[in-house]
Amino acid sequence: MKRHRGLKRYYKNLSIQNDFEKITGLKYDDTSAWPAHLHLHFECYGYGNNSFKRREPHLDKLFRHFKLLAEKINEMQSGNKIYAIILDYSSSSDAIFIDRKNSVNENLTFKVEDLSETSTLTNKALYTYLEKLTGYKKLYGQANEAFCFLYKKD
Repeated sequence: MKRHRGLKRYYKNLSIQNDFEKITGLKYDDTSAWPAHLHLHFECYGYGNNSFKRREPHLDKLFRHFKLLAEKINEMQSGNKIYAIILDYSSSSDAIFIDRKNSVNENLTFKVEDLSETSTLTNKALYTYLEKLTGYKKLYGQANEAFCFLYKKD
C-alpha cells in the first residue's frame, strides 16, 4: 500500500481552505456565468471510503462550502438551485450540485422522484453525521448505492 505523505497538513488545510478562491473559470461573484449543472467534489482520493474518521473532515468542508454557495445564491437572487448528494460508502462521489435554471436548460433540471424520508443508508456513522445536520431537507434513495439527497428549503 502506498504511503501518502503530508496527510496531517492535508487534513489541517481541509478545515481552513476556501476552494472558491482556487477555482479558475468560476466567477464566484457572477452566478449567471456559472455553467449549467455545475458540481463540486471535495474528496478526490477516496480516503474516506473505508474510514469515516477520514471522511468526516471532507463532509465538514462540503457543507461549509454549501453554506457559502447558498448565501451567494440568495444574495444574488439568481434562481439557481443547490443540493448535495452523499453516497453511502463512496466518499469521492460526494458532491455539491448547482442547477442553473434558464430557458436553455429548463427541461434538464433535476427532478426529485422516488425518494423517501426514510433512510436507505447502511453506513451508521454517516447516518448519524447527517442526522446532526440542521436546516437541511434530507431525502434518501437507492441507485447503485444508497445515497442521501440534501437541500435547503429556502
